[in-house]
Amino acid sequence: MELGRPNLEEFAATLLELARRDRNVLVLTSDSRGSGKLVPFASALPDQIIEVGIAEQNLVGIAAGLASAGKKVFAVSPACFLTARAFEQIKNDVAYSDRPVKLIGISAGVSYGALGSTHHSLHDFAALRAVNNLDIVAPADNFETREAIRAAYHHLRPIYIRFGKQPMPHIHAPGTRFELGRAITLRSGTDVTFIATGETVPRAVQACDVLAKRGVSAGVISMHTIKPLDEEALLIAAQTSRALITVEEHSVYGGLGEACAAALMQRGVFKPLRIVGIPDEYTVTGSQSEIFAHYGITPEGLATTAQRLLAVESVR
Repeated sequence: MELGRPNLEEFAATLLELARRDRNVLVLTSDSRGSGKLVPFASALPDQIIEVGIAEQNLVGIAAGLASAGKKVFAVSPACFLTARAFEQIKNDVAYSDRPVKLIGISAGVSYGALGSTHHSLHDFAALRAVNNLDIVAPADNFETREAIRAAYHHLRPIYIRFGKQPMPHIHAPGTRFELGRAITLRSGTDVTFIATGETVPRAVQACDVLAKRGVSAGVISMHTIKPLDEEALLIAAQTSRALITVEEHSVYGGLGEACAAALMQRGVFKPLRIVGIPDEYTVTGSQSEIFAHYGITPEGLATTAQRLLAVESVR
């Protein structure tokens, strides 16, 4: 797979493109223009960026106020702090007040790997899924990032979009259509389907290649929108594959995996399922790749998980 740039850089470039055409686009940051790759934006459009300092609650409150005045506001902050420190403001000032703020969580998941669990954002899906009137998106590559930001620009509801820090492979074919709330099927498989989100998606695609060499037919769905979940795509995967594996850079509690499990159970669909993510523990310290390797979120690790699940399913 050809390597692209970090999704954050794609986000910043797309946002600058939109803001050049619309002076109502405003960016708010909490001492994060550098880490958010927004220095070029600030240089080009200094009147359209506001720095609030390390004050995430103020960031969200101000963003909600500006959105109420008709501005198209992108509030940018590290995901671990944005969704924990400012949770009340997200719940009340943005979602309850129905302000179409675009909440951008940067360096999400274990992107701040070496800084340890205090800087990991493994709770954001779980916390924000419980908030009414808030959509949640985790783009997998530059294409999904670009299209998600363009969609968010027109979006009339509050939305949270999270990004990591690593350069991302291009995984989509030309002509692919992106729509919020609609998953993208990257590959089809009759034995197992990986339902992945964010930066785990390319690893799931690579796992399919590993499995193909072992005679296993594997598919991949990029579930870029965590909420609202594309239950139709999930059900199709359940009907066409013997087993399902969800993959996310998030706690195994409250994220994509549990959302899929609940959707299937409530539809009366019983299918072998594994939730791959970060277990209920303080994560090991290391780079994102090292942490992924430790928890089996690698092509080889995912392939092994798939084969074990299929082996159990075969003896039932």
